[in-house]
Amino acid sequence: MLALRPSISCAGFAAASLRRSTTNLVLRSYSTALDPSQLATLTPLSDISKSELGSTSPYDEHISVLTLNRGPAKNAISRALLAEMDQHVTSLLTSSTVRTLLIRSSVPGTFCAGADLKERKGMSKPEVDAFLLGLRKVFTNVSRLPMPTIACLDGLAMGGGLELALTCDLRVAGPAATKLGLTETKLGIIPGAGGTSRMTRLVGPARAKELIFSAKLVDAVEASRIGFVDIVAQEGDGTAAFHKGVQLARSFAKN
Repeated sequence: MLALRPSISCAGFAAASLRRSTTNLVLRSYSTALDPSQLATLTPLSDISKSELGSTSPYDEHISVLTLNRGPAKNAISRALLAEMDQHVTSLLTSSTVRTLLIRSSVPGTFCAGADLKERKGMSKPEVDAFLLGLRKVFTNVSRLPMPTIACLDGLAMGGGLELALTCDLRVAGPAATKLGLTETKLGIIPGAGGTSRMTRLVGPARAKELIFSAKLVDAVEASRIGFVDIVAQEGDGTAAFHKGVQLARSFAKN
C-alpha cells in the first residue's frame, strides 16, 4: 500500500482548493513547439491538454507539468538545467493551488540521461562538489513537495535521470522506456543524489545492490517486476507514459 505524506492528504487538497492565491507560483506556458532556450519549463496542464492530449478536464488548472527540454544532450543535467529545475521546484514548495505534478521530457526516446559528464570533466573539484550539493537539494525538494508527483518515463532514464524519477511518488513507464538503471558504477562513481537509498526502499537491499553493482539496464516491464516502476503503459506511442500520468493526475486532483 502506498504511504502518502500527510501534506498530500484529502484534507490538504480540500484546503488547497479553497485558497486561490496566485502569488505562490509563477508558471511558464508553452505551446507544443518549446522554446529551445528554456531547458526546463513549468506549465499548468490546462495550457497544453487540448493541443497535446485532445481532451480537457476541469482539474487541469491544478495539475502542473515540469518538462525537461535539453534535446541535444538527452536532457543531461548541466548546471544551467539544474538552475532552472531548482527555480521551478522551489516555487512548487509553497504552492497552494497545484494538486499534482507531472515530470516528463520533450525529447523523443529520452527522459533524462543523468548528469552532464562532459561538462563535469571541465569542473574543478569544488565545482563538482557544489554541483552535487545542488543536485541533492533539488531532488530532495522534489521528494518533499506537498502534492503527489508522477515521473512519466517515455524513454531512457539512466544514472541521475533515474534518480530524479525515484524522488517521485509514482513512476509510469511507456514502451519507449527500454533503458532504465543506475549506471554510474560503470564510470567508477556511485549514484550521488540519493538513488542508493531510494532504490533500496523500493526494491530491498539485495536487489538494489545487484542493480547498482552491475549497472544493469532494464526495460519498463522488468523494472515493474523488480519494483521501481509502478505502472507500465503498454499501449500507445512515444508519449504513452505521459498520457497515463495525466489520467492518474486528473484522478488525484479530484480529491
